[in-house]
Amino acid sequence: MSQTRARPFTVPPSLADFEAMAAEAFDTIPPELRAPVGDVLIRIEEFPDEETEAEMELESPFDLLGLYRGVDLLRQSVADVRTRPDAIFLYRRPILDYWCETGEDLFHVIRHVLIHEIGHHFGFSDDDMDRIEQSLPD
Repeated sequence: MSQTRARPFTVPPSLADFEAMAAEAFDTIPPELRAPVGDVLIRIEEFPDEETEAEMELESPFDLLGLYRGVDLLRQSVADVRTRPDAIFLYRRPILDYWCETGEDLFHVIRHVLIHEIGHHFGFSDDDMDRIEQSLPD
């Protein structure tokens, strides 16, 4: 077990803690799924921005744990003019809220959200992502 996962938190994990856990979670994903992620940015933010809240019609910024922004691999074309890179956002405060409410292991929550958003990059269905996640070791 890694040091990040073994460390009990007595205060809410910081953005840096989340970045470390997200990097560790990414490393647990099978290489055949990691490689095509390529240069997709993985960003940790406190909350979704106001534009995202309005676009997703969120009742609360706590309603969204993560988000994939970009063009999934099934829809990408060499003719596309890209104005910004694809990115996966993990939202720290909503994830912490979910973690406190459920009592689930924080690392597993972060990995679940990360896998879900990577799945959107691939154009996978929720069922596809569930099967992938269930095949991973704890």
